[in-house]
Amino acid sequence: MTETHAIAGVPMRWVGPVRISGNVAQTETHVPLATYESPLWPSVGRGAKVSMLAENGIVATLVDERMTRSVLVEATDAQTAYTAAQAIEARIEELREVVRGCSRFAQLINIRHEINANLLFIRFEFSTGDASGHNMATLASDVLLKHLLETVPGISYGSISGNYCTDKKATAINGILGRGKNVVTELLVPREVVEKVLHTTAAKVVELNIRKNMLGTLLAGGIRSANAHFANMLLGFYLATGQDAANIVEGSQGVVMAEDRDGDLYFACTLPNLIVGTVGNGKGLGFVETNLNRLGCRADRAPGENARRLAVIAAATVLCGELSLLAAQTNPGELMRAHVQLERDNKTAKVGA
Repeated sequence: MTETHAIAGVPMRWVGPVRISGNVAQTETHVPLATYESPLWPSVGRGAKVSMLAENGIVATLVDERMTRSVLVEATDAQTAYTAAQAIEARIEELREVVRGCSRFAQLINIRHEINANLLFIRFEFSTGDASGHNMATLASDVLLKHLLETVPGISYGSISGNYCTDKKATAINGILGRGKNVVTELLVPREVVEKVLHTTAAKVVELNIRKNMLGTLLAGGIRSANAHFANMLLGFYLATGQDAANIVEGSQGVVMAEDRDGDLYFACTLPNLIVGTVGNGKGLGFVETNLNRLGCRADRAPGENARRLAVIAAATVLCGELSLLAAQTNPGELMRAHVQLERDNKTAKVGA
């Protein structure tokens, strides 16, 4: 059978606009979502409508960014591994020069380590400009590993990836130390908007968030997560903007906070592991370029600024969908009625097309 290249067609729609402010972007923009779950479009659209009715919209604060790659080396014993780790961390400026010599955009931010028996896990943290940084971090780590094996006594090669990164796996370390963009989104929804647009009250949303997102996730054994469906919005946004979709695994780890402020609803989503980029693999496709341009993420800006803009738009999109779903779930039967009606409408539209 002859191997061919094709494009998998996932339905995509633009929803919004969403109003966003904060330390990265001040904008009102529609957002693209590619998904087979068609009720996601109106759900995110309802959250977007709420953002337009709030004075500052969704306030998105980018608090950190880094891409990581961990390498594994074997030492003769634990003491040798410890001595090597101390030497490596003391030579960080030298290692930063090594990285500068192999990449125009990657910069070594920090080094962390963990020792288990005679094994040394070294976690390199990089800034990677407008790229999500997977390949850039791996290339830099490969060069660093070669340099360390030549200059640090008592260690030998284990692996270019030691799973202490951690890439595309749900772990505690990413939520604690960060991987990708760490973005906090906040929205203060006036009481009348909560009642008329979301058809609920702040008190009901707060109670559901505690019981479902926090307690329910705790009982289920969730890892640094307390949310309803971050992954839904992230996958739709990632597919529409040329991201590595598997990164929704760590990207979907995050926490929702809700407070009743005299009837107004304070609603916040913290996403510590948003891995997005505006250059690199997947960005050469025509529809991706069109979408990134429409989002204002292909402008002539300093390295890293387009990716930061994309990250806060992604995070705001997540908040829109999360708020809408939780509001729906405070009312018996609303979620299922919406799904049945929307899916029936979609089938009818296809038959009549």
